[in-house]
Amino acid sequence: IFLSRNFRCDCGNSKFKNLQCKLLPEKGKVNSGNKYNDNFYGLYCTCKRPYPDPEDEIPDEMIQCIVCEDWFHGRHLGTVPPESGDFHEMVCQACMKHCHFLWAYAAQLAGNENQVPALTKVNSLEDEGIVLKVEESEEQKKEIKPESGVEHQEMKEENQIEQFNEPSTSSGAACLEVVAKSEVPVCKLKELQSKPFVKKDTATFWPLNWRSKLCTCEDCLKMYSELEVQFLTDECDTVLAYENKGTSDQETERRDPLMDTLNSMNRVQQVELICEYNDLKTELTDYLRRFADEGTVVKREDIQHFFEEFQSRKRQRTNRMQYYCS
Repeated sequence: IFLSRNFRCDCGNSKFKNLQCKLLPEKGKVNSGNKYNDNFYGLYCTCKRPYPDPEDEIPDEMIQCIVCEDWFHGRHLGTVPPESGDFHEMVCQACMKHCHFLWAYAAQLAGNENQVPALTKVNSLEDEGIVLKVEESEEQKKEIKPESGVEHQEMKEENQIEQFNEPSTSSGAACLEVVAKSEVPVCKLKELQSKPFVKKDTATFWPLNWRSKLCTCEDCLKMYSELEVQFLTDECDTVLAYENKGTSDQETERRDPLMDTLNSMNRVQQVELICEYNDLKTELTDYLRRFADEGTVVKREDIQHFFEEFQSRKRQRTNRMQYYCS
């Protein structure tokens, strides 16, 4: 059974002698993949305190980091969580240092503007409303002076003829070059890292579906593997997916198998099943009551004998049943 990404139950290995795991009998003597962090000893957050903490009188919310899976006090994250609470996942300070590449994404995707400054915008002169006036020389004016009338049309036709008569190798190479550039996968991370962003010693808060924005090029996937955070690209690993699975499992447990069976039948079949169920319940209760009154133990042979007789009585009732109207 999996308790977290980096922990499995220890039953059936060398830590518990003479105890075999009922789920995985072939389990090895040691679970080498287990990581026993402070949570294993009941300590959480950077303060390494238990939860609940009898000595902590400050009301505070515990938030789980989706990378290390440790739980942290909101006041020990190095920043204040978004006031609106509109975030789905958190990455703690230590994991942000470990996954340093996330800072490039945080500037655009993180949910708290006060905690991660937005990308520095380099405004152009035109954006600032500044217009530079450059004095042109007489020669420049002549060079850029547009042709008029017939001269302009003749010049345009000559240019077209020259372009048409260019060697096919040059135009073909250009086309091949364009196609080759379009087929090269673009790394989202490199694009973000080429822009200004700020690294801070704080946790970060992330919105819904932020993991789908992470780059999945070959280089980035290799980096995730080296940092042991491949799960960041797995949408089934998210907190939302885990909560939805838990809700679905609870709904399945609350469902009544008998009612599910009844709903799949027509009206006649429903009545027959209810009658058979009531007959079985009544006869089995009467049968077991005799053992209780006598103070004897119900054995496997007794239960088998009961169902054999019950099936025999059921066949007799079916044979005597009238299938036509008199």
